[in-house]
Amino acid sequence: MSALAAWDVVPATAPIRDRRAHLRLVPPVSAAVDAARRSAPVRLTLAGRLVLGALLAVAALLLLSSTVGAARAATPARATITVQAGQTLSELAVAHLPELSVSEGVAQLQLANGLNTPAIHAGQRLVIPAVP
Repeated sequence: MSALAAWDVVPATAPIRDRRAHLRLVPPVSAAVDAARRSAPVRLTLAGRLVLGALLAVAALLLLSSTVGAARAATPARATITVQAGQTLSELAVAHLPELSVSEGVAQLQLANGLNTPAIHAGQRLVIPAVP
């Protein structure tokens, strides 16, 4: 069959296949990048989340340490004494903190000087705290 004869066989209403029908117009690269930047939310990777968490933890620790330091500075020391041989914390509490009971005075002396026990020795320097 010749091409002319085949032309007569094809119906006139048959759709014409256009090879360009699947092509689409794409915006320029810079416009596509700008649109993607505007529409995409910021997403952190695991490493980014870890770094951000570490920075927040450091900031919280700095804030906490500054408030603790300010609280310690707010309670000024009254005086510093040197322990004599035979003195006890109870005697020092009675002598230097008369406004408190003996047990409260001993506790205040221990707190002010970072003592775990009421034991002290001669020559040791102790801070007498100011009582509010």
